[in-house]
Amino acid sequence: MTNHTCCGPGYASPQAAMQAEREKTLYAIALYTGTGIEAPDYLATIDVDPDSPTYSQVIHRLPMPYLGDELHHFGWNACSSCHGDASKSRRFTIVPGQRSSRIYIVDTKETRSPQIYKVIEPEEIKAKTNLTAPHTVHCLADGHVMISMLGDSQGNAPGGFLLLDENFDIVGRWEQQATAMKFNYDFWYQPRHNIMVSSEWGAPKTYYPGFDLNDVAAGNYGQQLHFWDWKKHEIIQSFDLGTEGLIPLEVRFHHNPESTHGYVGAALSSNIWHWHKSNGQWAVEKVIDVPSVEVQGWEIPVPSLITDILLSMDDRYLYFSNWLHGDIRQYDISNPSQPKLTGQVWCGGLLGKGGEVKGQKLQGGPQMLQLSLDGKRLYVTNSLFSTWDNQFYPDLAKNGSYMLQIDCDTEKGGLKINENFYIDFGQEPNGAARAHEMRYPGGDCTSDIWI
Repeated sequence: MTNHTCCGPGYASPQAAMQAEREKTLYAIALYTGTGIEAPDYLATIDVDPDSPTYSQVIHRLPMPYLGDELHHFGWNACSSCHGDASKSRRFTIVPGQRSSRIYIVDTKETRSPQIYKVIEPEEIKAKTNLTAPHTVHCLADGHVMISMLGDSQGNAPGGFLLLDENFDIVGRWEQQATAMKFNYDFWYQPRHNIMVSSEWGAPKTYYPGFDLNDVAAGNYGQQLHFWDWKKHEIIQSFDLGTEGLIPLEVRFHHNPESTHGYVGAALSSNIWHWHKSNGQWAVEKVIDVPSVEVQGWEIPVPSLITDILLSMDDRYLYFSNWLHGDIRQYDISNPSQPKLTGQVWCGGLLGKGGEVKGQKLQGGPQMLQLSLDGKRLYVTNSLFSTWDNQFYPDLAKNGSYMLQIDCDTEKGGLKINENFYIDFGQEPNGAARAHEMRYPGGDCTSDIWI
């Protein structure tokens, strides 16, 4: 594939029509874990078609068969990396439980009413790989599914990477060696450059109970970015971002497979780092800083806590959420080393700038992001992790999450909350729920990799 826009803004009209149809629905993780409500986490199907009578409503709920999974991030069995195999289709979504280490395979053949297809139990995962705490899910071009695992069977770092075959059976571990990796979190691969990039959060036994500042001083959180040889499955170079790059989380390569540019958001340090390959060597530089703010009642200046980032499909705009401060930002990255702020909107947060939508006060802070393929609709939810939610935004357990739509100006830049769209997860049938990651059935900006 030479043109990465074949499934993005520049696709041909028949493809455009099909994709537009699949962008009328959005899946979102919804959680009861940590809320005090004895109900399972579930996959919510949301109508995002403004011409539909059920627009801005949850139209289907798929509850998991167990309690306490803490569903978190999820992905697909096939994406644009499988473009060369006509037998592949984006039908199954892989939905792991961060706490339970259970992995659900969900069949989305009926787009608006997905069903559980298979369950992989944690005991099998531990026995075959000694891994727990699944996080990022990416499909591979050869039909395998790869999942970053953040702990071993006891919840210790560094974890590793789990492989599933096309039947969703466990193959084993992907990595050959990971001695330079202290922790694990997110990853993105690009075979054209024989490279994979991974980041670091912490050991499950550290972050499960909540956030303790003493763990930072003790070195219990990550600050490294790792570059892997994609063919050899080995780390070839690691960058220690130091105290200015604490807890690097979401990693995003350019969608253009010929590009070597990418970004990672360091959550606790509240900055964005840019990587690229120059003169045959990988290089990393800090390109955006968000200053901490003094807030009454806090012993330290409050960091913005950058918890999610994404790139638009045309690689022009970078978006990220500041979970504690409460804003979402849009940057023009036409020059990858010099991002320019072009849009900002407030969606809650600790700084008191959150406002209301449809008469609802925006509580919590903006967290997970998902962008339509045309770059015009940015969706946001506000739950980070159950114990961290309870610590920083305790009212979320009682009031539930929101989901918002942010309208994006893709010509001049700019962000504006869409006042006609508001999903109130506080009014769910089993009580207030908290929403996390979102996915489009037809693929999206954070799951598709072009090769």
